[in-house]
Order: sequence, then C-alpha cells, then structure tokens
Amino acid sequence: MDYIYLYGFASSPNSAKARGISDRFTQIHTKLKIPDLNAGDFSQLTITRQIAQVAAEFSNHSTPVTLIGSSLGGLTAAHLGQQNLQVQRLVLLAPAFGFLSHWLPKLGDEEVQRWQQEKSIMVYHYREQRSLSLSYDFVTDAAQYQEKLLQRPISTLILHGKKDEVIPIEASRDFARSRPWVELVELDSDHALGNVMEKIWQAIHLFCQLP
Repeated sequence: MDYIYLYGFASSPNSAKARGISDRFTQIHTKLKIPDLNAGDFSQLTITRQIAQVAAEFSNHSTPVTLIGSSLGGLTAAHLGQQNLQVQRLVLLAPAFGFLSHWLPKLGDEEVQRWQQEKSIMVYHYREQRSLSLSYDFVTDAAQYQEKLLQRPISTLILHGKKDEVIPIEASRDFARSRPWVELVELDSDHALGNVMEKIWQAIHLFCQLP
C-alpha cells in the first residue's frame, strides 16, 4: 500500500498537520509520501496539476493507494480517487468541498473581477510567509471539479471540525449524506484541527488498519 499526504492551499510539506502525521507514520515504520504540490511554481497551481503530480507518485500500476488529504488537498484526493482505481481509501481532513463558493465571496466581487482581468492575484503563502502571484487559471480549472462527479464508492473517512470557519462542516455533511460509503467524524475544532491531532491519528490508524 502506498500512503500519500496532500496538504492544503498555499501550504507546504512542512505544515503542522503534514509534519505531525508524517512523524506518526515514521514511528510505525511506514512510509508516507508528501509531494511538494507547489512544484516550484505556485503561480501556476491548479487542481489538475496536483492530480497529475500525485498520480506520478504511485509506485507502479498495481500497488493500492491510500490518500490522506487536508482542505484543498482533500478535494484533490477525492477527485483523484474518482479517476484512479488504484486509490482504495481516502482520509479527508476538512476537505474543501465547494471551495470556490466559500473562498471567492471572501475576496469580494471587485477583487475577483480584477483577478480575472489582470490574470493574476497576490495570495498569502504560509510556507513563504509572503504573498505570491496566483494565475486566474486556478479558478477556471477548479470550477470543473464538482462534488456531484464524485460517485465512485471508495472507502472514505472524513474528519471535520464543527467550528470550521473556512469550509463549513455542512459541506462534508452534505457530501456524506448521499454516499453510504463515507464515514463522517465531527470534531470539536476549527479548520486547522490543531487541538484534535491525537484523535485524528487514532482515527487514521484504525481506518487504515495500520500496524
């Protein structure tokens, strides 16, 4: 089994969640791949690029894959699971279902229109600790990745904070409601899930039947 972790938007393999989960995998002597989804060029980030990049991390064409994705990484993992039969399990941490519908209104109509006209916008990047340019192609690409397309019955665990201020927990509730193969665990936390990492690890450990 390949285990691959996908971090969230404008983050990095060194995020707190990525490091915390990676350390746990190290302790049980199990390899966890964490590809750098920035790919050296954050400005050209798209979900399509992330999907292709993660698929290239698969060991071969026959090894089953478990994807663990956080926020936008969770959305990417879900679509990769839909497209690729090698993906046999998904663990989604506050997955960014409805990402554009939650994020773009916070930017405001004028800012989004300016982004569309000027083709790029400055976005704060947590690893770089500064704002970086992001192409409007990110939006046009993301618009095609709709939750209604995710109909493959793949064993899925969602862990989502009830106080999530970025992606409302209703997004995961709606997703799980019509998909009996999805287990939703609601946690007393926000989008960062920083106060419940022990519970998250226990859930991952059990769900993935790890040693």
